[in-house]
Parts: sequence; C-alpha cells; structure tokens
Amino acid sequence: MPFSYAAAASGSASSSRKPVPVAAAAARRPAPSPSNPSAVSDSDPSSYSSGEETDLTASDPAAASVISSYLSVAGDGADLSKVGIFLSSAARRRSPPCLICFDPIRLSDPVWSCSASCFALLHLHCIQSWAHQSSSAAPSPTWGCPKCRFPYPKSQTPTSYLCFCSKTVDPAPDPWILPHSCGDVCGRRLNADRDSGCEHNCLLLCHPGPCPPCPAIVPNAMCFCGSHRETRRCSHQRYSCSGKCNKRLGCGIHRCPVDCHDGPCPPCAVRGKHKCECGETMEERLCSERVFQCKRECGGMLQCGKHSCERGCHAGKCGGCPLQGRRTCPCGKKDYPSLDCDAEAATCGSTCEKVLGCGRHKCPERCHRGSCVETCRLVITKSCRCGGLKKEVPCYQELTCERKCQRLRNCGRHACRRRCCEGDCAPCPEVCDKRLRCGNHKCLSPCHRGACAPCPLMKTISCNCGQTFFEVPCGTEKNQKPPKCSKKCNIARLCRHKLECRPHKCHYGACPPCKLICGEELSCGHRCKLRCHGPIAPPNPEFTLKPIKRKKEKHIDSTPGTPCPPCQEVVLVPCFGQHLGQERAILCSKRRQFPCQNLCGNPLNCGNHYCTKACHVLQIPLSQPEGDQLAILSLASASAFAEPCEECNLPCQRVREPPCSHPCPLPCHLNDCPPCKALVKRPCHCGAMVHAFECMYYNNLNATKQQKVRSCGGPCHRKLPNCPHLCSEICHPGQCPSVDQCMKKVNVRCACNNLKKEWICQDVLKEYRQSGRDPKQIPKNQYAVGLLACGEDCVKKVKAADSELHLRKIQEIKTPAVEVENVPKRRKKRNRGQESVESSKFQEIKAVALKFLLVIFLCIIVVAGLYLLWKGVYRLSDWMNDMEEQRARQRHLKPGRL
Repeated sequence: MPFSYAAAASGSASSSRKPVPVAAAAARRPAPSPSNPSAVSDSDPSSYSSGEETDLTASDPAAASVISSYLSVAGDGADLSKVGIFLSSAARRRSPPCLICFDPIRLSDPVWSCSASCFALLHLHCIQSWAHQSSSAAPSPTWGCPKCRFPYPKSQTPTSYLCFCSKTVDPAPDPWILPHSCGDVCGRRLNADRDSGCEHNCLLLCHPGPCPPCPAIVPNAMCFCGSHRETRRCSHQRYSCSGKCNKRLGCGIHRCPVDCHDGPCPPCAVRGKHKCECGETMEERLCSERVFQCKRECGGMLQCGKHSCERGCHAGKCGGCPLQGRRTCPCGKKDYPSLDCDAEAATCGSTCEKVLGCGRHKCPERCHRGSCVETCRLVITKSCRCGGLKKEVPCYQELTCERKCQRLRNCGRHACRRRCCEGDCAPCPEVCDKRLRCGNHKCLSPCHRGACAPCPLMKTISCNCGQTFFEVPCGTEKNQKPPKCSKKCNIARLCRHKLECRPHKCHYGACPPCKLICGEELSCGHRCKLRCHGPIAPPNPEFTLKPIKRKKEKHIDSTPGTPCPPCQEVVLVPCFGQHLGQERAILCSKRRQFPCQNLCGNPLNCGNHYCTKACHVLQIPLSQPEGDQLAILSLASASAFAEPCEECNLPCQRVREPPCSHPCPLPCHLNDCPPCKALVKRPCHCGAMVHAFECMYYNNLNATKQQKVRSCGGPCHRKLPNCPHLCSEICHPGQCPSVDQCMKKVNVRCACNNLKKEWICQDVLKEYRQSGRDPKQIPKNQYAVGLLACGEDCVKKVKAADSELHLRKIQEIKTPAVEVENVPKRRKKRNRGQESVESSKFQEIKAVALKFLLVIFLCIIVVAGLYLLWKGVYRLSDWMNDMEEQRARQRHLKPGRL
C-alpha cells in the first residue's frame, strides 16, 4: 500500500531523539515575533495569523523535524495548517497562560490538553479542580472544556500527566524535544472522528493539536452515490462525482434527481394527485406528503352500533366504542362490567372522596354526578399573611391579623413595622453608617442594600528603604505590593555560594533563596543535585502599612542550613536471582535487591529440571562467572533472603530407548534409564496359551521374530469358518491355510438318518455349494445330514415308527397315573421350580398393581387438600377485604358527624 511511513517509523522507533538536534537548534534560536503582538493570545494557538503557517519548513526548523517524514509521503500539497499552528506555538518555547488560573504554563508543569476540538493547554491541577466542581454542581455527571465546552463524562477526569499522544506518563522536560512531548511516534488514529473508513495511524512525532489528514492513496475510492470510482487520498476518499444521485427515494417509486451528495436524499418533490386516508378527498400534493388527512369528520358507526365515530379522517375501521368495557360509578369505586354503552352508570351510595378545589380535602358527600362543591367549609388552622397569627377558620376564608410587620426593608437592616404587611415595604430613611471597603471610614449615604461607594482618600506605599513610593486609593493598599527599588540589598549570604550568587535589589522580608545546585559530595560518591540548602541570613521585616507599637527589638539569628537529603540518583539494581532484563531503577539511597516476578530458573542437581521457587538469593550460584560469584556470595551471606534451590523429588519422566509404555522406576536422574525388566503378556496366534516376555527383550525383536516367538508350537486350535472342524496346522499367524481343503472324515446321512457313509470334509463342502447352500448356515448337529438320498428300507422304517408312536400315545392316555409315577425325580423337581416361578411372577404383578393404585389414591388426596386450602384462603381474603371496607367507611363518616 502506498501509505508506508518507512522513513518516519525507522527513525522514530530506533531512537526517538534522532531528529532532535534540529528542534534543539530551533529552540535555542529566538522566535520570530508576530506582525500584530496585541492580537496574539498565548493560550489560544488558533489565534495566530495564517501568514505564519504557510511555510513551516522555512520558518520553524523544530516543526520541520516533526513533519518531515509526513511531507516525504504526502508531498508539498498536504494540508498541515492546523498542525502547524500548534507546532509553531510549542516550538517557540512560550509560556501561555492557563485559561483557568491565568498563570503561565511552564515547561515542567503537568498539563492537560483537550483532545476533542480546541486542543487547549491547561494546568493539570486546574482542570482536575474544574472537572470536580462542574460535575458536582451539574445535574448530570459531566464536565466541559473551559474553552470549547465539549462535554466529558466524569470517568474521563484526568488523573495523570500524559504527553500529547497519551503514551507516556509524566514525560520528563527535555530541551531537545518539544515541551510536554515524549519524542516518540504519535500513533493516534487518523480521521477518528469521521466515518471515513480510515484505518491508518499518525506517524508524526508526538505533537500538540490535531493529527493531519491521512495522505494514504486509496485506489478505488467510491463516490457518495456509488457510481464512480477513482484513486484519491484516504482523507478525501468520500467525494461527489457531480453526476445524478439516482438512488431510490423513501417513497419507493421515484429516484433522487439531486447531484451526487453525502447523507440521506431529500424528500421526494414530485407532485401528483393523492387521496386522503379515508379516500373521500383528492388533492394535489408532493409525493413525500401523499399520506394526509382531510378536514371531514368520519361519522361512521362504531362496533357497538349505537354511537358514531367522532374522529377525523382516518384509515381502516372506526374501532370499538370507548364506553364499552369496564364502567364504574361516578366516584369510581364500584364496577359495572356488563353495563351497556348507552346506559347511565348508577351511584354506589358510598362517600365520593374526590379532591376538592382547595387541593387538601376530599368531598364528604355520597357518590354523585357532576362536579363537587367548590367551597370547602372544613374548619382548619390557618396563619395570617405575615405569619404572626394562627386561628381555626373555614378552609375557604382568609385570615389577617393586627400585628406589625417585622420584615426587613429594601436596605436589609431595618424592619417595616406596618400591620400585617404583605411584603411591599417602603424604602429605609436612615443613614447607612457602615464601614467602607477600605476598613478605615464609614458610609454617610442613606441606608441602602449592597456595597457602599469606594473611599476617596489615597494611601502611600513605599519600598523598604523608602526612596521609591507610589499612591493608591484607600483600602487597596492591602492588595498592593511594595514598589521595586533599584538599590541593592546589603544582606550578605551565609551559604557556600556567597561569592557565586548574583546580587539582588532592595526588598521586604527574607532574601530570595540561593538557586544554585548544592554540589556537596555524598557518602555514596554522588553529588547533591538539589538547590542550595545552606544557612540563611536573618530576614528584613515584612511589608506593612499599619504602625507597629514600639517593643523591644528581638535579635533574629540566622537560620541554620539543613543536611543534604539521601542520594536521589537513579541506579539500576538487579533482582535476587540476577535475571536478565529484570533490573529496576531505584534511588541510590534506597538501593537494595528485590525479588522479581520470575521463577528462579537455575538447573537443579538432577540436571533435567529447573528451580520453580520465586526469585531468591542463591547460596551457590551456578551460572555466574568467577568475578561475580564473590559479589553474590558476599551478598548472600549478608542477606536474610539467601536460601538454597529446591531438591528435585519428581519421578523419572524420560522416554526409554527403545520406547515402551512402562515408566522408569528410578527418581529423576541424569544418566540413562536402566533396561526395562517388566513382563509383557502376549497370546499365541491360536489363543491356546499366553507367553510372558521381558519388555526389553520383546521390544528389541523385529516384527518377524516377534511372530515367531509368539507361536506355541502345537496345533492351531482355531475353528475353520466353513466346517465344524479345527485347523490341523501348527500354531501360525494370519488365516488358516486349509479353509476349503479340510481332509477330515465326516459321516454323511440321509434325511431320516437310516443311511450313513464316510466322506471327506472338502467333498461335503463341494456338495453343499453345488446344491446352492451356504455351509456356514448349517448347524453343527445337522452338518452332512440329508446329502444322501433315502432308499426303500428308509420308507418301511418310517411307517413302522409311526405305528409304534400311535400305540404309545394311546397307552399314555389310558394310564396317565402310571406315567406320572414313572417320571424321574429330577424331572419332578424341575417342574416344581417352574410352578414356583410362575406363582412368584403373579405375586409381583399383583404387588405392582397395588402400589400403583396406592400412589393414585395419595395424589387424589393431595389435590383435594390443595383445592380446599385455596378455597379457604380465597374466602378469608374476601372476608378481610369486607372488613377493611367497613373500617374505611367508618373513618370517612366520623368527620361528617362532627
């Protein structure tokens, strides 16, 4: 994409201060003065004239260093007018006043910048106080910018001092970069306040004011109507193609005739004849206003069929009657659900209780039609107009008294003294006699409200030596400072810089403190970088205009100097475990090691794992050179946090060679694992026996040898799939070879089992296949039965067997008792067991049926109980409601009786 700030990103990412020397040179140079100094406001950079922002690269090298990378991508025609105004103001190193406190904003002061629209620069503590007061006083928890009044929520109250791009907290003042800037790439989102679809970030250096327009090139930028595409800048990718919009308007019939534009299309302006909603009136109107209502009343019948519709022109049906449905008596206490809409609701007979015109009492009459009585005759306690008398009078009467008015007049000091005054008191005729603002004289004007006129007298204010003075109005001397005197102060300094400090002029009070650096060498080897804090000479008396009573002069000794504070030099201190990248910047006076958030990480004695303790001081460092071991050992002996690394108690977790599923029985160790002696059970190929091998021996064999050692050496003992015989081969892997070549002899019989011959099993299989039968579906006891054809002898034997069977059945019928006696004992016991089983099943069915009936009966009882309970509660509720109504009626009837 063409939008690649390669030069700006590489220059600012590698060193955020690379282009700074140019900015520093511009900062050391005197800033050019504007053409009209009176029109320039330091607090508002937007007030500078447009002549200063035309050529930023030629007039201000500091601004040129910030925007140089942007111009290399965007070209000389980029719009940088707004950015240039703020950059020029910041690069001149001015001290603009804060809009809240009007104090100048120095380079080291924490500031806040409005990021919404005006980008005004204010003191951080001033805007925090402003936001707190605004959000507390306003009904909504928001506060506005003091300049542009942009509303901010209370949650966005600034809490810390940030740079312009809000990436750095408390940016240090640096003379080589712009004030209040971090010197890094801005990185803010470009065109964030518009719906332009720009996803690029600002790659200028951290700068005040708004970010410039996005200079990226968009190859297929679509116009507003979507009919034209062209290559444009990202910040101007929304444009008009000057053609017809031609979008479908809201009417859904016509298209927009306006030129290509942004935002929604205007209403349809095509004129035509349209009907109103009821369809009775035809008017010529705009297409966007084609839905309208005429002035004719509807007059149609409502759904009740008794009343007519009083609505105006409308579409659809007239609807239901508003008098249908719930009807009540005039007071609204009794409902008439089945009352017709044309029937009048009857009164309920209870008290009306509507609020009367006084707004405090209710109507005591019975339910009635029409309005209640306007005059409230209930006797109440009232106070007069001035509040001095209270008396019981009817509610509609007014009460006045004979008491004099004690309200203050317009002066606010004296009472009116009129009888029951309504508040229109006369002006006060007395003299004011209040002390003036000067605090020295009194006002002689008539008594009045507000501040008195200023005092006309003058006061003289002079310097400490009295040679310089000026006059001010009386009373303003308290807010005045003594004049500046050109004479030099004769008080000698007592600090170590008395020969280096510059002499100062005449003044009141203490001499200004020494602004030089202390420079004393501390015990750690660094020098004190604070201001001078040595002894201070005794001060002159403070400035005052009031005469001081003569007292004995007290001798004021010089203030002794304070010792140098602990060293504030920032040094890098490593953590307990000497981890890389975990050093902390700590003050030299508070220098001590600390535990970091990392684990120890030193290898344990097992050589496989690392110490998982928190960062601690090592007793025996393992990964330090000889020169650093002595320093760490000395620190470990002197530190209370010194402790050894943990011991490895984990089992061995290595993968054995050759790999097996058995873990190593030894604890975590450094050498190779011993060979695996665990027994591995493997069945033979035919499943007749199970072999037990050592894991190491079995896994070292290849696939062929493993198949060989698993053979049991005996017959296969696996059943053939097509016949009921077993395999006759030696135990082998895979499928048996003699599947269809079984050589065992089989007795082949006829269907009646009279004829029998011996065949080979493979001949029997062939015979089954020739007859179209599957040998696998033949039962084992019927194998080879029915393959021989029956002869004549078979028929004779079958007939003889049938006759014998018939005779046997006749004998069983004749002698049933004998047959029962001849039944073996085992068969009798079996029959008894079957009978007992049958009887037990019946009992189980009977028990289950009884349980089911019992559950149904209990459910019926529970449902009936709940129904009766609900009825009882409902009747109790009705009774309580009736009692409450009777009590309410009694309460309302008591005032009427009185």
